[in-house]
Amino acid sequence: MTTPDWALLDKHTTGPLLHPGDAAFHDSSAAFNERWAHRAPAAVLQAADRDDVLRAVDWARDSGVPIVPRGGGHSYAGHSVNTGLVLDLRALDTITVDPATGRVTVGGGTLTGALYAALRPHGLALPLGNGAGVGIAGLALGGGSAATSRHLGLTADTLRATTLATAAGTVLHCDDQQNEDLYWACRGGGGGNFGINLDLTFQATPAPAASTCLLLWDAAHAPAVFDAVQHLMRTAPDRTSLRLGAARSGGRTVVSAIGLHLGPAAELRELLAPALAAGQPLRADLADRDFWDAMDYLQHETSGGAFAVRTHFAAAPLPPEAVAAVLAHLEAWPGSGNPDGCGLALFGWGGAINRVDPQATAFVHRSAEYLVSLDTSWLPGEDPAANLAWLAELDHLVVPHAIDGAYLNFTDPDLRDWRTAYYGANYPRLVATKRRHDPDGLFTFPQSIGS
Repeated sequence: MTTPDWALLDKHTTGPLLHPGDAAFHDSSAAFNERWAHRAPAAVLQAADRDDVLRAVDWARDSGVPIVPRGGGHSYAGHSVNTGLVLDLRALDTITVDPATGRVTVGGGTLTGALYAALRPHGLALPLGNGAGVGIAGLALGGGSAATSRHLGLTADTLRATTLATAAGTVLHCDDQQNEDLYWACRGGGGGNFGINLDLTFQATPAPAASTCLLLWDAAHAPAVFDAVQHLMRTAPDRTSLRLGAARSGGRTVVSAIGLHLGPAAELRELLAPALAAGQPLRADLADRDFWDAMDYLQHETSGGAFAVRTHFAAAPLPPEAVAAVLAHLEAWPGSGNPDGCGLALFGWGGAINRVDPQATAFVHRSAEYLVSLDTSWLPGEDPAANLAWLAELDHLVVPHAIDGAYLNFTDPDLRDWRTAYYGANYPRLVATKRRHDPDGLFTFPQSIGS
């Protein structure tokens, strides 16, 4: 194999081409999950515009260099970093809002925080995640679950069109009338599989008034709280979404319920009455907020470091014996220096998410009531073996109570049957689309479609 001509790429692109040791190299290539801190590309192109993207694709294809797009860089499995060329898309961050139609078009490198800020003056809402630094493209392409998803659907469900730079170096407009196969695949088929998304157009809706809650309990109340809150998550109106968790850090286990209600706090308090009666909370914050203040309140940032996550979907509440086993296992966490600790979380599912046919988009998980997430964390330099073994044992406790499936956006590099878990019956159609538009596998990474 010939040595790549990096000077040729640099000559024909406008944005800076960065190499290890350059000042901005780490910021443009580091994985959000420091489990993959050892992974670094040969170079990073900070694409200045879509012409840079197309020239980089042509150069990578002709040079035999692996290429991967990077927006927010939040892939849990480090898939936004490779050993070849990373294409930093963050300069492709133009946001255009049409208040009359609610159509919102964003550049392929736009981050969540910037989109929130652009929507707020127009009083519009989209189902977006709770991390300001998360890239919109990756969020939408993997499905995109949000606190508003039971009411508004997944981020992918609001995608109306996207412009794709293909492996052949062509630009394709994809919607329900043109290149329908790619449009279907880009709603849940995962980022970086079919090309590089230069822009994405979403359908926003008027932002409603909202209220939020944050409830914390001592672990002693966990059995009663889990019973009450899991029931609420199934029976609450679509305008209400709750996240129920049990987390251990600093030698203490705390149970939490964090929620959004698209209505007044008085309604939310009435809905939460069974949870409040299940045990005296250590903290109980309920407040009326405008929609954007509610989104700010729900923003979540981790302490960083390294982590691993397993996910499942569930159609029924975790039974009391499973909750007890999980709590006992949290107590046996081997520990680490990462203050994020470990935990289990159940995210409210259903509602508008499940009103979409599983084959209508590439996102197949349309029958669950809960998304179940299990996690552990450690610091770079610490041996993760004990934490990973502990997570596998926690997973073993939860599996009997789950239905098929795993959430693509919480990517798990240790997942064995990931093709079925992420994509279910939609995987063969995704492979056919991949082979049609990227027959030579230019866009390839661990767990990529067709690999």
